[in-house]
Amino acid sequence: MKLRHLCIILAALLLSWVSVTADEYPLRDARECSVRDGLPNFFQKLTEGKAVRIAYLGGSITAQAGWRPQTLQWFQDQYPQAKVSEINAAIGGTGSDLGVFRLKHDVLDHDPDLLFVEFAVNDGGAPPHRIHQAMEGIVRQAYRSNPMIEICFVYTLVGDWTRTLREGKFPQAASAMEAVADHYGIPSIHMGMEAARLEGEGKLIFKAQKPKTPEEEKELGDKILFSPDNVHPYPDTGHKLYTEAVVRGMEKIRAITAARSHILPPPLVEDHWEAAKMIPIGQAELSPEWKALDPEKNDLAKRFQNRTGVLYHASQAGATIRFAFKGTDLRMYDLLGPDCGQVGVTLDDEPAKTVARFDSYCTYHRLGSFTVGAGLPNVVHQVKLELLADPMDKAEILSQRNNTIDDPERYADLAWYVGAILVVGDIVPLNE
Repeated sequence: MKLRHLCIILAALLLSWVSVTADEYPLRDARECSVRDGLPNFFQKLTEGKAVRIAYLGGSITAQAGWRPQTLQWFQDQYPQAKVSEINAAIGGTGSDLGVFRLKHDVLDHDPDLLFVEFAVNDGGAPPHRIHQAMEGIVRQAYRSNPMIEICFVYTLVGDWTRTLREGKFPQAASAMEAVADHYGIPSIHMGMEAARLEGEGKLIFKAQKPKTPEEEKELGDKILFSPDNVHPYPDTGHKLYTEAVVRGMEKIRAITAARSHILPPPLVEDHWEAAKMIPIGQAELSPEWKALDPEKNDLAKRFQNRTGVLYHASQAGATIRFAFKGTDLRMYDLLGPDCGQVGVTLDDEPAKTVARFDSYCTYHRLGSFTVGAGLPNVVHQVKLELLADPMDKAEILSQRNNTIDDPERYADLAWYVGAILVVGDIVPLNE
């Protein structure tokens, strides 16, 4: 539940960023479903009664017990002779810029037949070109891994975007994603079109708490409550509308029956992120202070091992991680939490910068990532990461969100948990 609260605030921040860039990118005409080349390979396996796996790559809306399990159940009901299972690859508060790095580990290694990609909300504040880089990277990685895999883009929304849909346009993130969908013939479904229409007709309230008294229920009448927080739908109403949109789309999409192998065309953008990958931190040069956490003995290692792989921990100031890479973009995949501190980041000969792994939400541990370098020359770069001893006023930081320190011992350390290197490129020997 705490992670859900974080995602709500992140979505609000995204909305504030959108206003800066929305006028700079042409918005696409809105339609609930664009069939394009369909999903014939996937539906052929279903009709033949074969085992199929559906991967759901997205943020917190996909992580909820909503449209993901509801659509999975629909496929199972429609094709009872087939064995339909899921790959849940959703992480709250994350966008395509993390999804493209974790795609192989979280999705492709599990051999899916269909990949749903849901990042429209969490990409809401991203520049369109960055969306193109990441979404095209996801597509090209998937087709390169398995030319028979099928992909469907699905778009969700926050309440502030319903007016844009009623005006006949997609918001910026979905508009940018549609360019990638067009280029590769990928079907897309906007799951929020019906919700926007019903709100415009006064039949739906996008953000509201469920009635608690008979008087409140009477006042609500037959209006549909979509979400409690302007982002995350109620499973029985908002998610039901999302699921119904997917079902309507699938009824159209499955009419395309000519199975085929996906041959990669020239890219939409030359600097796409097909080369994005997640590399275990154990491949870097780690100082002796770093310890690999055993999932059998450590709760955090057990909780996050399916996402980060082996999780490393250090709490002694001066602990370092060193490596070199040849590529254009670099991030670190780690945790933020109550006992975390700050990291000194040095890239090549640039001045060191400090990155905090503690913030006002850190009453618990959660997945995170931070950028070391972006849009770099495609040459060899040297990286040094060092755990710092710089003190932090954690009580003051927590107070920014009305959080408090419940147990001083939980917040006493200035540690760092790190799982992987996220790179568009490759790791190379140090000082090459």
